[in-house]
Amino acid sequence: MLDTELTDALPELATRRGEAERRLPPHRGSLDAALLAHALVAVLDEIDYGIVLLVDGGARIATINHAARSALDDHHPLLIARGALEARSPADLALLRQAVDEAARQNRRRLLTLGSGAHRSSMAVVPVALGDAEAPAVLVVLGKRAVCEPLSINGFCRSHGITGAETRVLMALAGGVAPKQIARQLGVALSTIRTHIISLRAKTGAASIGALLTRVACLPPLRCVLRGSCGAPSGPHE
Repeated sequence: MLDTELTDALPELATRRGEAERRLPPHRGSLDAALLAHALVAVLDEIDYGIVLLVDGGARIATINHAARSALDDHHPLLIARGALEARSPADLALLRQAVDEAARQNRRRLLTLGSGAHRSSMAVVPVALGDAEAPAVLVVLGKRAVCEPLSINGFCRSHGITGAETRVLMALAGGVAPKQIARQLGVALSTIRTHIISLRAKTGAASIGALLTRVACLPPLRCVLRGSCGAPSGPHE
């Protein structure tokens, strides 16, 4: 239901219809504003950052992408209540509302860190201009819980001829797991993990494992069609 409100929440989609049409190749014909809004919702679902767009001065959620729905679980400091973005603790709620209000009224951008312990989470709160609207919309971008999408790592590994075993090692390294722990998890010797790391560097041309992980962190998102678990390596196995 939230996604269906996007056309009303983003009036510039209609007012800028002519501009959008001019950017299309002539043979594509005209682009209906509702179709453009629907396409925008689909595009947002391909982004691996959680995105929540707030309107009416930040009081109402206009749209929320799949990554945000997945992130806002029982442990996240934010939650959805009555069509609005709220926080679980009163202190976090006060900080969130202040940031949203400043974005809507003062065009201020802020980075918040809410929650506590292992469930602390960062998010960006930024204003989004809506043409002639009195107040801008407010975009809340949730911090990611993983460096990269598993499917992106799988695609990267396939393109470099990396084996399934090496892919599992790379995924674990990207998740912040130390080589010794990876060896225990996979039930192999530490020397085997080190051999895989050497092979990963050789196949990708990375100067160090840190450089390789930086490349992995910069991969574009490739999200699973089923929006489920796509983490199993699909490359060849040794």
